[in-house]
Amino acid sequence: MDALTPLPLAIIQTGVPPAPVASRHGNFSHMIREAAGLAADEVEVVAVHAGERLRGPAGYRAAIITGSPAMVTDREAWSETTAGWIREAAGLGLPMFGICYGHQLLAHALGGAVDYHPQGREVGTNTVELLEAAGGIPLLAGLPSRFPAHLIHQQSVVALPAGATVLARSAHDPHQIVHYHGAIYSSQYHPEFCPRIMGTYLAHFQPQLGREGFDVEALQAGVCATPAARELLLRFVRRHARLEKAA
Repeated sequence: MDALTPLPLAIIQTGVPPAPVASRHGNFSHMIREAAGLAADEVEVVAVHAGERLRGPAGYRAAIITGSPAMVTDREAWSETTAGWIREAAGLGLPMFGICYGHQLLAHALGGAVDYHPQGREVGTNTVELLEAAGGIPLLAGLPSRFPAHLIHQQSVVALPAGATVLARSAHDPHQIVHYHGAIYSSQYHPEFCPRIMGTYLAHFQPQLGREGFDVEALQAGVCATPAARELLLRFVRRHARLEKAA
């Protein structure tokens, strides 16, 4: 890459959705591009879960770390290698945004702890509540104090890294939005999901969710648009990851 070529935004793909979801809505990197209005030539998708290797952090203008069906606590080699890359990138001040698995992997990489949530899975369109600390964060300025967001996860951040600040919570999970330092953020919820994606997830996992005691019909009835949740991703991209901002 020569000096005149803009640095790409890395979308670090840590897994793929279940086949019925992917066949209808694409993989996580596609969902993120669609939700954030990113063109294909603005990003470099690196499927780390499939063995693809990232260039050094200095080769990107920002990074978004996707969700995954994997579990951070499994400490898979590709995941631990990516955690090392995240530590290096954080040390260089690279803007990063983690989503679901990416949220957990950021916390793990920077010294926090991740584990299965003691109360089980969080799933559906649930309410996220901003905390007092969010008031000083431009990325969250003007957002409603409570807003709906799409979620599906079994593991959670159970302890924050030193210096990290929790900005939002849900009734189930106290760490819904986290700010680490500089331009490094993460959300447990999926800002890239739309109601159709959430509905497909619920339909696919209906038998399992039923066995876990969830009322899937009620979950489906509760699915709604989540513009405030999506806004966090949009603002991160506008501020830290658009090509015109890197010029």
